[in-house]
Formats: sequence, C-alpha cells, structure tokens
Amino acid sequence: QVHVVESGGGLVQAGGSLRLSCALSGLAEQTYVMAWFRQAPGKEREYITTITWVGGAATYAASVKGRFTTSREKTENTVYLQMNGLKPEDTAVYYCAVKRGVNGAWSTPSGYEYWGQGTQVTVSS
Repeated sequence: QVHVVESGGGLVQAGGSLRLSCALSGLAEQTYVMAWFRQAPGKEREYITTITWVGGAATYAASVKGRFTTSREKTENTVYLQMNGLKPEDTAVYYCAVKRGVNGAWSTPSGYEYWGQGTQVTVSS
C-alpha cells in the first residue's frame, strides 16, 4: 500500500512560483509512474505531468510545458512539482498519484491506484 501526501499549495500572485511536494511511503522495489493532476471547480481532473520513479523520465501537458517542472528525489521518497509563471487559470486542487508499472494510460486518472488528498493552489490576477 502506497501512501501519498501532498503539500506546498497556497495563494500566489500571477507570475509567481510555488513548489509542491508529494511525500511517498510504502514503495516497493518495483517500477512506478508518479503523476500530478489538478482539478478546478466544475471541471474534470486534468493531467499535468508524469515522471517515472526509476529513470526520472517526464512528460508534460501542453498547458504547463515550459512553466512547470517535475522531479523526484528517491533518497527522500518525494516527487516535486516546481511551478513558475503561474496564471489565474492554474488555480485548482493539485493531486499527486501513483501507479504500479508502466503499462496502461499515463494521462488518465483511472490509471492510477494511489492518490493524495490534494493541495489547493490559488493564483490571483
């Protein structure tokens, strides 16, 4: 059982930066894919980025590419999401998710088994 806890959300002005953390526990010696999703009020949960736990290869949604960077620190069992150039439309609850193995869809929420409780990011204009 993998336990996921996000932190680092808050209120920031447009153009500002935040770094979200995703603390993980219960990881086994196997391949995982970690992802960040976000969900704004009245909208579906949206894929932002993925990163492989072993190799650290990342993918990004077009809406955040060039502004957001994901990374993982294996010694700390933590995944990070550095968000720069924030815009009001980035306002959402941000979720960290984990899937075992690399098979299946990586950009859909249903592909992930473990989720955190989410952290609110609010960007003011």
